[in-house]
Amino acid sequence: MGSRASSDAPASRTPAKIPALPGLGTTWYERGTRYWLRRVRTAVLLLIVMAFLCFAAVSLYRGFRTVLPPGVRTVWDWAQVIASCGAPVWGWVVQRRGLRRDLQDPPAPGEFRSRKRDETRRSTGLALAGRVGVLLAAPVLPALAAWAVGWCAGMLTVREYPSEVGARRWLQEHPSGT
Repeated sequence: MGSRASSDAPASRTPAKIPALPGLGTTWYERGTRYWLRRVRTAVLLLIVMAFLCFAAVSLYRGFRTVLPPGVRTVWDWAQVIASCGAPVWGWVVQRRGLRRDLQDPPAPGEFRSRKRDETRRSTGLALAGRVGVLLAAPVLPALAAWAVGWCAGMLTVREYPSEVGARRWLQEHPSGT
């Protein structure tokens, strides 16, 4: 027999089955401490990945610039500085526009997973071609890395992910969790 508190408690307002979202699990529903710890963990992980990406981009760029004549090298370095200052803003804008578009029609939990699977399948082929592309992109790699930093910052600083909005709407439509 359950305790008096549990038997007298009113029926919980939480649905029977809260869908687990990739990267957030079920913590998105209450947005408590565990939720914010997961968001901070994701931010720290991406910060480490972005630091490594920027280090690799600058290292490859240094190798590329050694083949340039000294006069051209100075001009190209300044072009990289200018492009690398504007690229994070561009990456931020691209990410925020995509998030705004996704918030207009947020995916349901199952649809979100299928979208991510499709993105992963498409990116696998790009990863193989990307190895050659990195060598060809070495002249502009610092600017591309700066764009990626802006894109990630735009993703991490959003108040609520589209997958959360979609899951909340799905729960309103399916209160029993089926």
